[in-house]
Amino acid sequence: MAEKTGHFRDNIVLFGALAANIGIAIAKFVAAAIGGSSAMATEGVHSLVDSGNQLLLLYGQKQGRRPPDAAHPFGYGRELYFWAFVVAILIFAGGAGISIYEGLAHIRNPHPISDPTLSFVVLGIGFLMEGASWAIAAREFNAARAGQSWWQAVRRSKDPPGFIVLFEDSAALIGLVIAALGIWASGHFEDPRIDGAASVLIGLVLAAVAVVLARESKGLLIGEAADPTLIAALRAVMEANPDITWVNHVRTVHTGPDFVFVAASADFADDLPMGKAETLIEDIEAQMRALSPRITSIYIRPEKREQASF
Repeated sequence: MAEKTGHFRDNIVLFGALAANIGIAIAKFVAAAIGGSSAMATEGVHSLVDSGNQLLLLYGQKQGRRPPDAAHPFGYGRELYFWAFVVAILIFAGGAGISIYEGLAHIRNPHPISDPTLSFVVLGIGFLMEGASWAIAAREFNAARAGQSWWQAVRRSKDPPGFIVLFEDSAALIGLVIAALGIWASGHFEDPRIDGAASVLIGLVLAAVAVVLARESKGLLIGEAADPTLIAALRAVMEANPDITWVNHVRTVHTGPDFVFVAASADFADDLPMGKAETLIEDIEAQMRALSPRITSIYIRPEKREQASF
């Protein structure tokens, strides 16, 4: 029970966004069916896609926690990065693509909105629920960014669900405002094509978000280094040892949000006995692991300075 409670607390951003999006999607589709708003139907698709995205991220987190085995000796942490990339594709195809298509279809064959009042009520409720989800995501992300700017924190984050939900909720809030303005302007100017144009604009917002998320997820999937501060600390551990004459390189890669692989090369003193070298490497590894609980695997290679490969 305690493990399940901890799991829920760790994923409160995803669970909160999932609950909000499912409820909002149902309300939006009902309002779209009654009122006939293209922008409202687009928003319903948007919330439905977001709900599926949260389920995929939760699945990716579960799969990424599987322990290492013979086929995957460094674990399955990067599976989360794969599903994060899939989410970005779904936002682009399922969210942006359908929204733009729906908007263009409405512009070609416009029809007036029969009941805008219901749409405004649903949009208002949706804004409150999305706002609550956004506040949770922003609070959690802000607590983890450690003095970095928001954009720096996104670029350096190795945990996609946090910034994906933040981007999704931000796009959702922008989309709700656009939908409301589109519905109002469509009735005010008696031009139902404006409602379709709002759908196209929502689609463009989603496309922009999808491109940013795909770019970040791709970098994580290929393999990104650990935080520069941690790398500098790892190098300092080796440079501080008198039996190491030169540190060739310290390379790191995230094999998951909470898993870091370290590979280092150093020139050891020529008169260092083999037995002492083994003890020295063990001591260095212990000091490195003490720097961060995320360090799961360490490989230190004794190598002459002039022979080191970079």
